[in-house]
Amino acid sequence: MPSQTEPAEAEPEPDSEPEPEPEPEPEPERGGPAPAAVRPPLLRELLLVAGLFLVYKFGRQLANGHTDEAFDNAHRIWSLERALHLPGEGAVQQPLLNSEALIHLANTYYAAVHFPATALFLTWLYLRRPRHYVWSRRVLATLTAAGLVLHLAFPLAPPRLLDTAHLVDTAQMYGPSVYGATPATDSMANQFAAMPSLHFGWALMVAVGLMAATRSRWRWLWLLHPLLTLLVVVGTANHYWLDAIAAAVLLGAALAVVRMPHTGDMLWPRRSLVVARGGAAPAGAGSMARARAGR
Repeated sequence: MPSQTEPAEAEPEPDSEPEPEPEPEPEPERGGPAPAAVRPPLLRELLLVAGLFLVYKFGRQLANGHTDEAFDNAHRIWSLERALHLPGEGAVQQPLLNSEALIHLANTYYAAVHFPATALFLTWLYLRRPRHYVWSRRVLATLTAAGLVLHLAFPLAPPRLLDTAHLVDTAQMYGPSVYGATPATDSMANQFAAMPSLHFGWALMVAVGLMAATRSRWRWLWLLHPLLTLLVVVGTANHYWLDAIAAAVLLGAALAVVRMPHTGDMLWPRRSLVVARGGAAPAGAGSMARARAGR
C-alpha cells in the first residue's frame, strides 16, 4: 500500500522589494536654496526683526539721565580690571594712534560694519538655511533682551569718557562718529550703555551661526569677525574688556536656552550625516537592504 505523503507546505513567496524606510527630510545642497516650506513668511520676519530692534533702541534711552551712576560704575569696572590684572585698553589703542589711516579704519569698522554684517548674516540664513535663521534670530533676540536689562540695571560710561583711563575718544578726534559730542544730552544714542558690548556679542553670534550652518573646513575663519570687532571696540575706547566678557557670557547663556534646529546637524555638522538630494546612498545601505530582503 503506497504511503500517502502530506503535501509540502507552500513556502511563502519572498517579498519582491523590501519596504522602504522613511527618508530623512532633504537638506539643501551646499549653496542651494532651502525648501520653501520651512522658511517663515518674509513680511512677518521683517516686521518682527524691525519691532525687536525698535524696542531695543528705545529701551536703551531709558538708561539716559543716570550720568553720575554711569561714571561711578565706570570707576568700579576700571578698578576691577586692574585687580584682575587684565591688560589696559591703552595697549590696544596705542598702536592704532600711530597711524591716522588705521584709526580711521577702526572707527569706520565700528560705525559701519555692526548692523550691516548682522543683517547680511540673517538674510543669508533666511534664504539658504531657514531653520538656522529662526534659531539665530531667537538667540540674537535673547542676547539683546538680556543686554538691554543690563544696560538699564548697570549704566556704564565707556572708557573714552573716563578721565582715569587716559584714553582718546578716537571717533570724535578722527571720525567717523556715531555719537553726539555731548553724551549727557545725546538724543540719538545712549552713550552710557557700555555693558555689555553688543557689538562684540552680535559679531560672536554671527561667527557661531555661520559655523553651525556651513560645512567648509574654512568656516573657523568666521571667528576673525568677532576678533576684529573686539580689537576695534577696545581700541577705539568704546568698551572695556569686561564689556566683551559680559557679552560672551550672555551669549553662552542664550545658546544654552535656545535649542538648535532639528535638521540632523550638530553644532559642527559632519559630512557623513548628510546625503545630498539625488546623490549616492551611504555606504552599506545596499547590503542592509539585501539582508532585509533575505530574511
